[in-house]
Amino acid sequence: MSTPAWLNELVFDRDGLIPAIAQDALSGTVLMMAWMNAEAVAETARSGRAVYFSRSRGRLWRKGEESGHVQRVHDMRLDCDGDVILLRVTQQGGIACHTGRERCFYRRLDTDAAEPAWIVEDPVLKDPGRIYGQSDAS
Repeated sequence: MSTPAWLNELVFDRDGLIPAIAQDALSGTVLMMAWMNAEAVAETARSGRAVYFSRSRGRLWRKGEESGHVQRVHDMRLDCDGDVILLRVTQQGGIACHTGRERCFYRRLDTDAAEPAWIVEDPVLKDPGRIYGQSDAS
């Protein structure tokens, strides 16, 4: 089966990956960044559900497969250089981060302090152990 023309317009890195940013389709909040390979991009386009490539697992990762926090994709956009994908999504469950927060970008660099430091700004909405079933064994 040949590769679709639209997929050939993407610029993958030497490992066959392209960064993908997930953004809330309504609020515009940047939820997370992950990697996609050509198979993940194609499956995302076909299914309407965000699919990424997990570098640590070495396989496709269907967002929400363990947590239930699926991302429904409204549209996919490609940046001007063709090397970054933007997914505009609805985040089911309101949690995109494995830490139990709305988004992965929950720390802000406070440069007003005497010594700049990362400040946690977003609360944990659900204990990650409860999301992934790791801390309920009491």
